[in-house]
Amino acid sequence: MIKKLLLSLLLISSIITAQSYAPPAGQAGSTAIAKSSSVFIGWATGITVVRGPQDIANPTGPLASSGNPNDALGGTSTSVVSLGDGGSATVTFASPIANGSGFDFAVFENGFSDTFLELGFVEVSSDGINFFRFPSHSETQTTTQIGGFGAVDCRYINNLAGKYRANFGTPFDLSDLPDNALLDKDNITHVKIIDAIGTINPLYASHDSHGNIVNELYSTPYATGGFDLNAVGVINQKTLDNKDFNKNAVSLYPNPASDIVYIDSEEESDVTIYNISGEIVKTLPKANHKAITVFDLNSGIYLFEVTIQNKKSTTRILVK
Repeated sequence: MIKKLLLSLLLISSIITAQSYAPPAGQAGSTAIAKSSSVFIGWATGITVVRGPQDIANPTGPLASSGNPNDALGGTSTSVVSLGDGGSATVTFASPIANGSGFDFAVFENGFSDTFLELGFVEVSSDGINFFRFPSHSETQTTTQIGGFGAVDCRYINNLAGKYRANFGTPFDLSDLPDNALLDKDNITHVKIIDAIGTINPLYASHDSHGNIVNELYSTPYATGGFDLNAVGVINQKTLDNKDFNKNAVSLYPNPASDIVYIDSEEESDVTIYNISGEIVKTLPKANHKAITVFDLNSGIYLFEVTIQNKKSTTRILVK
């Protein structure tokens, strides 16, 4: 009886630990986020791509070439840019990503099924120079190579982009990154996606944060080889922090406004207008501004930042 009990416990333990992470999109417990979800408040607006070879074992051979880098911008494209083995794409945003509650952004790949998955490492930077990689984990076996048209079980994958099929983003939480003086988690300006090569050949293999080889679809010696980036969606975005300003330094009126906002000041000032997401929509260079036209702005709440003698004040104005 004791032997049977121990065997049962071992079997239960192996089942629990064998599949540690979230299941495919649409299943209970999945972290996949649909591209159409209202949680997305912004998308990548700039991109730099460094293509890798179609086959890392032939490093002087042809590079991946499918897609245009701009295909990965915005949130409506169904096209992709292929990175090749070990290739990378670095995307930027109109407003920085911030470390908010829960997931902060998501990366979209174009896997055509829940198991045809090409994976990628994700790094972020707040200065475009120093990049920090999300801790990742691949529990996929490393004794047998998964072929170019093989299958990857996403339940063995964590914090690797491409975990979910097309139109479902793999989300990332900036809180997963260790604190570092060179990284401002509330001001992420760059996100880099680096293709996980997929081979188990130790000469070329990619490794997760635990030192495990990442075994996935290999080889894919085609123009479409490697990670296929479709989009990067923003969930939490940096907004202006009103506590940094002296609200009483200058007066703006009327509020609400429809055509013109007046500045009650005799001094020269610089004026920057932000939308509620923190994006700059209008800038006025230093001058003796008395009136600011706003009829060209969409209806909504705006933050008017007025700088006088290096001192800033901000006022929320409702534009109708």
